Amino acid sequence: MLPMNKFAIILKHTYLSQLKSKSFIIMTVISLLIIVGLTNIQNIVNMFAGEDQVKQIAVIDETNEIVQLLQQNLAHMDEELKIIDYDGTLEEGREQVQSGEYFALLMIRMDEEKLPAATYYALDLSNSQIPNQLEQGLRQIKTGMITEQEGIEQEIISKMFSPVPIEKIALKENAKTEEELNQARGLVYFMIFLIYFAVLIYGNMIANQVAIEKSSRVMEIIVSSVSPITQMFAKIAGIALLGLTQFGLILATGYFSLLANQSEMVGGVFEYFGFSEVPIGTLIYGVVFFILGYLLYAMLAAMLGSLVSRIEDAQQIVTPMVLLVVAAFMIAVFGLNDPDSRLVVATSFIPFFAPIIMFVRVGMLDIPLWEVSLSIGLLVATIFFFAWIGAKVYKGGVLMYGRSTSLKDLKKALQLSKKDA
Repeated sequence: MLPMNKFAIILKHTYLSQLKSKSFIIMTVISLLIIVGLTNIQNIVNMFAGEDQVKQIAVIDETNEIVQLLQQNLAHMDEELKIIDYDGTLEEGREQVQSGEYFALLMIRMDEEKLPAATYYALDLSNSQIPNQLEQGLRQIKTGMITEQEGIEQEIISKMFSPVPIEKIALKENAKTEEELNQARGLVYFMIFLIYFAVLIYGNMIANQVAIEKSSRVMEIIVSSVSPITQMFAKIAGIALLGLTQFGLILATGYFSLLANQSEMVGGVFEYFGFSEVPIGTLIYGVVFFILGYLLYAMLAAMLGSLVSRIEDAQQIVTPMVLLVVAAFMIAVFGLNDPDSRLVVATSFIPFFAPIIMFVRVGMLDIPLWEVSLSIGLLVATIFFFAWIGAKVYKGGVLMYGRSTSLKDLKKALQLSKKDA
């Protein structure tokens, strides 16, 4: 067996130790269950839907003419809502609602203007959807009665309140159509969540692991045989491999689950967030920004983690990094609806925000290649800078012990790295 170099040994140890950890296994299993649940959401809804889900509304109609119209109106709105023409008294109806025979009781009468008014009785008012549907059905009836009283034809009223069709045409050359934007929005939304959680989870994992090794004094043994720079990059590579393993499992599970439920995913959210015609260039940019974003924040997390000796302090010292990721995520969500705003354009060139925000612009707009190249160039330059400065801080930081939660310790770590050199 050929001897493994020191980098590969640390990489393997980092990868396997985290892969076998209970927290990683539990988090992966939960993620896979969520993916399977989301892709089977229609089957789950159908499984729990049944005859017992039909809600019966008893209606006492003092006018003797509205209940039939209400039945017709609501039949087109909700198949699980059934209107019953109730011929009992108000007290009897309320008792049957309390006993569970009816979901609710609706009493319809005429007001002083000879227009319908109603009183709704239910065990509680937590379900607001049904009263709203009843109100909408009665509103249509009321509109019809007013038009009849005033001698206005129903067709005229329908034309007055019908929405104005607006055809949207982009004048900018090669601008995406609304359908293309909807398709791109689904992938962009997915990718910004992916980058956001990857940076938070694996960045914290790197910082915590360095702090744990320092707190157990394992770092002193490692430093004596392996250079701190080798440690740093081996840990970053090991956690990156761990992330690829986890996200590979999630993506594979999601893909095969989508294939198995393809026939159920028609209309609604699945139609709005379509993935069928996403340009291959957008996918490539997604992978590029995902890798660059991870590398940037991984360098920063390893550097910060080397400054502390306790895992409790690690959580505190990486807070500025977490706030940067949260800010980028919030701007990106805003950018999904207005990707060409000044705020989104400006922040897409800031390296800490670029992995998420520039990808939003690339996915939603047809922007010049020089802008993407400039953003990626600045991001790569920042990664190399943090790799250089981070290696120096890491080299001195791993030798620092005691309580430390201040970024002022960066100077002390740099001084230690010079002495060690």
